[in-house]
Amino acid sequence: MSELPATVRQLAEREYARAVATRRDLHRHPELAFDEHRTAGVVAQRLSELGIAHQTGVAQTGVVGLIQGTAPGAADGPTLALRADMDALPILETNTHDYTSTIPGRMHACGHDAHTSSLLATAAILNELKHEIRGRIKLVFQPSEEKIPGGASVMIREGVLEHPLVSSIIGQHVMPQLPVGMVGIRPGLYMASTDELYLTITGRGGHGAQPHTTLDPVLVSAHVIMALQQVISRRNDPRRPSVLSVGRVIAEGATNIIPDSVYLEGTFRAFDEDWRTEAHGHIRQIVEGVTSAMGCTADLEIRRGYPVLRNDEALTARLKADITAYVGAERVVDLELWPAAEDFAFYTEQIPGCFYRIGTRNEARGIVHGLHTPRFDIDEEALRTSTGLMAWLALSELNRLAA
Repeated sequence: MSELPATVRQLAEREYARAVATRRDLHRHPELAFDEHRTAGVVAQRLSELGIAHQTGVAQTGVVGLIQGTAPGAADGPTLALRADMDALPILETNTHDYTSTIPGRMHACGHDAHTSSLLATAAILNELKHEIRGRIKLVFQPSEEKIPGGASVMIREGVLEHPLVSSIIGQHVMPQLPVGMVGIRPGLYMASTDELYLTITGRGGHGAQPHTTLDPVLVSAHVIMALQQVISRRNDPRRPSVLSVGRVIAEGATNIIPDSVYLEGTFRAFDEDWRTEAHGHIRQIVEGVTSAMGCTADLEIRRGYPVLRNDEALTARLKADITAYVGAERVVDLELWPAAEDFAFYTEQIPGCFYRIGTRNEARGIVHGLHTPRFDIDEEALRTSTGLMAWLALSELNRLAA
């Protein structure tokens, strides 16, 4: 293994130009959740070129490849999974690059184009180093990370962690807060659960000049929004991070029209599964109590989303040491809790997993915009790090598991 990091770096350098080209191609042609047909075709074609056995149509548009190692004992060795997500977001891109999205209203604003192209390059590296692999590496190209129920849950249900049985899983994600070349990692609790709130408050509309003849759902919705903040400020232990936000309110009235109903959407985030379930009860109680007291009715749906993401402590400690060996201690940072959510958490509920972050920020080039924004982009130098690093982590961890 002493010369292996240098070999991996050389192969990553060889694959870099192709990784960039693939990323730009995918960026030009973004596809939304469970509709990643073209993207899946690009993935399948490249795996075929590499001679890597693969299955398409997993969870509708997912692709799963398998690299069988040829090192001594590989036939009876363990299986490690590497995951990349493929879907884009319904966002209108405002960048003006030559690889800007060609589809209005769709954009790779979360870096999944980079994740997919990176894993394809990693696959090429690992395929060339099969003689170093003492087991198998499963390549999981996953659809629909951005939309509940999450492609991960569907892939698990369809057996992605079986046949052969997967021992552990590794995933990575771009991070625009980290400078390019840096890698962030955190053991244990890392990302929040996410649930979606859909609420219709129904009253009785009427003329705005005669409010006494109405049951005003607009006023009631304002009271509900304010009251819901009690879930965080008065029902939750303040030492336990949690978020409840209402982000959409639709009241189809006018200056002199009180509507019959108001529609609201929001999100609830938590870092504790017990509190998550408890909070759902508080939300329902407050919504029903406030609306009933003010003469209206409520139709509330709490759509349960992704679970809390916990990186396996032992696996993450090992991978942090491997990352440090590959990029240098000065390029490794400890991450803080992040209240965003990620369906990679479904995998970590089943098997040991580690989800780490790749820096993509370059202030000198103006690459500073956040995830899920119209101007998001990455410094593609990050692909020099991400491709080789994931290959190195896979080789190191798989050979440890096989020892």
